[in-house]
Amino acid sequence: MKIDNTIAAVVTGGASGLGKASAQALASAGVKVAIFDVNEEAGEAVASEIGGLFCKVDILSEDSVEAGFAKARAAHGQERVVVHCAVVTGGGKTVSFDKTTGTYKRNPTEMIARSADGIFTASYRIASIAAVGMANSEPLNEDGERGCIILTSSAASQDGQIGQVAYGGGKGAVNSMVLPMARDLMDVGIRVNAILPGIFATPPMLGVKDKAPAIFAGLEASVPFPKRLGNPAEFGSLVLELARNTYFNGQCIRLDGAIRMPPK
Repeated sequence: MKIDNTIAAVVTGGASGLGKASAQALASAGVKVAIFDVNEEAGEAVASEIGGLFCKVDILSEDSVEAGFAKARAAHGQERVVVHCAVVTGGGKTVSFDKTTGTYKRNPTEMIARSADGIFTASYRIASIAAVGMANSEPLNEDGERGCIILTSSAASQDGQIGQVAYGGGKGAVNSMVLPMARDLMDVGIRVNAILPGIFATPPMLGVKDKAPAIFAGLEASVPFPKRLGNPAEFGSLVLELARNTYFNGQCIRLDGAIRMPPK
């Protein structure tokens, strides 16, 4: 796909972290970017910085997402690139000891269901709404390409740590969705890929650096090479390559400095 000012994109979670880096990378290539996020103040600031559009969107709400796509398309036309970084999740061990009662308790099913909604279902919601718009648009090139969808999974989908049943399971479901969705959409020329980031220097992790520098230093040392956390701009760079390179399809790509997570 030719990435320039004729292309529109939607980036969820674009107010910060990996989503912000993705929005910046696409905008730097001339793309018209719409940011979907619940954080209105930060989202508006990023949109202003990159010359894009902010849409307040709750990925858990079908109506909110539909309204966001309608607003983005009214301003920029049909999006041809979608980068889904937003996430809603929970945590907790399957069974843990309750000091108050002196017995073991289980992580509630509702916590798992919330993560399933905020990771797997939300990923399908964003991808499928984008896909139907792309499918009803004209091809962009001689390959018949109509668009590309980039989902965000996690290294935790393969190396889930203690307490990550909800998060790792949800992200693993995203991985399992990529190939069948790419096959579903092959006849309409829409590509689907996922990025599995390792430990990146996003705002939550930078908070660890401020509050617990020794723990942060240990995280950096755990990365084989380079011995640091990932730079969000490196995530944005891969987003651009996945959008540009039409032969990337049906892939789940780790971006992690070769880290493999220990149990905890």
